[in-house]
Parts: sequence; C-alpha cells; structure tokens
Amino acid sequence: MNHHLASDEISRATLRAEAVIDLDAISANVSRLHAHVQSRDVLAVVKADGYGHGIIESARAARAGGASWLGVALIDEALQLREAGDTDPILSWLAVPGERYAEGIAAGVELAAYSVSQLDEIALAARQVGRRAGIHLKFDSGLGRGGATPDEWGRVVEAAAAAQEAGAIEVTGVFSHLACADEPEHPSVKAQALEFEVGIGQALEAGLEPKHLHLANSPATLALPDTWLTMVRPGIAIYGVSPFADGQSPVLLQPAMTLRARLALVKRVPAGQGISYGHTFTTTRETTLGLVPLGYADGVPRHASNQGEVLVRGQRFRTVGRVCMDQFVIDLGDAEGAAGDPVVIFGDPSRGEPSAADWAVAADTIGYEIVTRVGPRVPRSYVGALA
Repeated sequence: MNHHLASDEISRATLRAEAVIDLDAISANVSRLHAHVQSRDVLAVVKADGYGHGIIESARAARAGGASWLGVALIDEALQLREAGDTDPILSWLAVPGERYAEGIAAGVELAAYSVSQLDEIALAARQVGRRAGIHLKFDSGLGRGGATPDEWGRVVEAAAAAQEAGAIEVTGVFSHLACADEPEHPSVKAQALEFEVGIGQALEAGLEPKHLHLANSPATLALPDTWLTMVRPGIAIYGVSPFADGQSPVLLQPAMTLRARLALVKRVPAGQGISYGHTFTTTRETTLGLVPLGYADGVPRHASNQGEVLVRGQRFRTVGRVCMDQFVIDLGDAEGAAGDPVVIFGDPSRGEPSAADWAVAADTIGYEIVTRVGPRVPRSYVGALA
C-alpha cells in the first residue's frame, strides 16, 4: 500500500523512513527511451506495484512520457489501473486456469495466451462478456519459461485463427522474451531473434495479422536495435535503473526512487565491540556507530551485510554487522553524527548517493530486486510536476 504524505518539512522531519519517488524522472526516462527506439511504440512495464514505485503513479508518469501501452503481469494489476481511470491499452501476461478473464475482457485489457487450452478459456469468457478479447500470443523463442514452444506453436496459432474467425478473439500481438539481453553479445540473443522470426512467420501463414510484435525488454531496448520490431517493452529502465551488470546505460537514465531514513541512535563504542547478530563484525578501534531504522522487512537485503553503503552528511559509510529485520548499523568512525540525521540508503549517484546498482553489487543480486523489494512499511512520497 502506498501512502501519499504531506510534503511539508515538519511532517517529513518526523518520518522514520520513506521512499521518495520522482515521477518526472519516470516520464523523462520513458521519453528518452521512446526517442532512442525512433518512436516505436513503448509498452512501459508497471507490474509489481511499479517495481516498488507505485503502480498508479508510475503508470501516470509513463503515459506522460509517451508510453502508448502499459504492461502488467496480473489481471488484477490491470484492473487496478482501469479503476484508477487509465483507458489506454494495457497488456496482462500471466494467468492460471480459472483466471478472472471475463473481468479483464470487460475492462478492455488485452491478454497474453500461451496454449490452446488457455485460448479456449479466454474465448469462452469473451462470449460470456459479449466482447472480443484482444490477444497477444506468446512464443517461447528460447527463454524456456512462459510461452508456447516451437513444437506447440503451430497448434496455438491455428487455434487462435479459428477463435478469431469465430469472433471470440482478435490477435493483436505476438511476443517473446529474451534470456540474456543484459549480455548483448550472448549467442542466445541472436538465436532467439531468429527463432522468433520463424514463429511470426507461422502466425502470418495461419492468417493472423498481429499489429504489435515485441521482443525487447529493458537491456534490448537500450542496446539491441535489431530486436525493436514494432514495440519495445522496458521495465526497470523506466525507473532509472540500468539492467546491465556494470550499472551503465547508453541512454541517460535518471533514478526515480530515493530510499532514505533518519538515524535512530548514534553512540560511541570501544575497540573489540561485536556488532549485530553473530558478531560478523568487530570494531578494531574506538568508533561511532549509527543505527538506521530499516531492515530486511523493509527490503534492505540481508545479503548486503558488511557491504552496503549509505550517505550521511555528504559522506559514505558502510554497514557493519548483519542487517536485521528492522534495523542495521553503520560505522561512522570519527565523523560527526546525531540521532535524527538524514540517511540516504540509495538514490541518484549524480548527487553522490549510493545507487540501487551499488546495493545490488553488495547483495550479489540485480537492481530490479533492490527497488522492487522495498516493503509496504516504507511510505512512498511523490515529487515532480505529476505528484
């Protein structure tokens, strides 16, 4: 749940922690990506509560930046967007048997289909609603996850063509997903692109005329022009986090989320003091510790214990000892510090702050997980023209 907070400084000064979301950054990132792909359609992915940034707010910012489509995993997420007043194209791509297809179709949400049985279920729901279902068929070009395999694909496109002929569905798109686009030279990228071309050809041979062909996720949108087709599908990039291991990007990306807190306690301790559970860190000299009131329940990764850095009073300080459920400790050395001091866990490196990518390295994970896992105990506040 996202909480809209009063923006006056008095209320903000009493907060334990907050995630500040710059909606202008999301809009600017989408706009730059749209220009980068030479004005092809941009489907902005806002699943998982907008990767932790707030689904409704992120969607509004993405639309303002030029996203003609929004992408979500779940039909419930799509319905949430509709209830908030979004009337433009939305694609939902993850479902299980017995899904709320009728509600999605009634709301004009386009649906992904992977199999003949799923097509049958969607067609039945469409007839019950009395409205054609817009369908994007998903082809497994080599990721080995969702989508119809090349062996199954012929039956899927034939079933889709029959359901379209019967007036139950309209196949508006065909798509696939890349396994290794964050390693642009990986041989699987070209192999998947070629396999997808074959799959598209089979769909056309079956009499389908999909307008939207999409393969490119964030890394492909940034670095693989041959994968852009008619539409690109960026997710993490719209939030200003690079999908590449080195944290770099060929397009300027502005981080949208700043996770910050205030020190709960500052205290001086002697040499030889063990810190936090398991005493995985012991002080080697007298030093000052700062207690940050955020922990793994709030999304701070425990795997970043003794590694992650934060910014206090313009200086970077490292976490020491294990990250706990609600709090972690930083070593301030002999630097000045006081309870109540602002702490930036991650934000915009152009301001000298640690980035989500820095924390990803510290936790041996990816930037996607760092922003998406920021928990519901952390209130979100919004800044920018759209806030």
